[in-house]
Amino acid sequence: MEELKVILENLDWSPLLISLKTGFAATVISFFLGIYAAYRVMKASLGRRSILDGLLTLPLALPPTVAGFFLLLIFSKRRPLGSFLYDTFDIKVVQSWAGCVIAATVIAFPLMYRNARAAFEQVDVNLIYAGRTLGMSEARIFWKIALPSAGPGIASGTILTFARALGEYGATSMLAGNIPGKTGTISQKIAMVMQDGDFLTAGIWVFIVLLIAFFILVLMNLAAGKKNKIVKRW
Repeated sequence: MEELKVILENLDWSPLLISLKTGFAATVISFFLGIYAAYRVMKASLGRRSILDGLLTLPLALPPTVAGFFLLLIFSKRRPLGSFLYDTFDIKVVQSWAGCVIAATVIAFPLMYRNARAAFEQVDVNLIYAGRTLGMSEARIFWKIALPSAGPGIASGTILTFARALGEYGATSMLAGNIPGKTGTISQKIAMVMQDGDFLTAGIWVFIVLLIAFFILVLMNLAAGKKNKIVKRW
């Protein structure tokens, strides 16, 4: 018990702060891109829709280390894009917090996209036709009809996206590295202390992650509950 107290007093909370900042940033980016992509893909033809859907969902099917490998190839300073960002805007992606955000966004984006698309697919098409009959523009139909009707599903997707971004490890490790106080997230901290044999510190971080995950699941259930009516049991 005394050992646990000492560890808690000397615990470095930077992995939690870095994970939360990364999760929020990746969720905001995935939120807007996911909704836009889902709405545009739904309006595409069947063949084009299948190709776009496969490309946008691909990071979900790939191992995170594979996604991290491609990101490292793209944003390395030895590559055209990475060199351009660094020389022109002084933006360094590899081994930086920006790398954490990009890696988490790439891995978590498919969850936002898939949930947003599923939510849009459940919108009553008669409401869309009614809006067009009343002379509403496509943009107004999206903001006034489609988006509010798909709101609960989008809310669930947003929560799941944040949870996935918060716990990202593989792609983040390859692109951003594990720099304490800069790119060291909770997942990386757990892996590092486990390698050192410090099971007590690892257990503390695991408990913190479990609390966050439980809170996220409760929020997701509340968001889904707004859509589903309570069924009375006889």
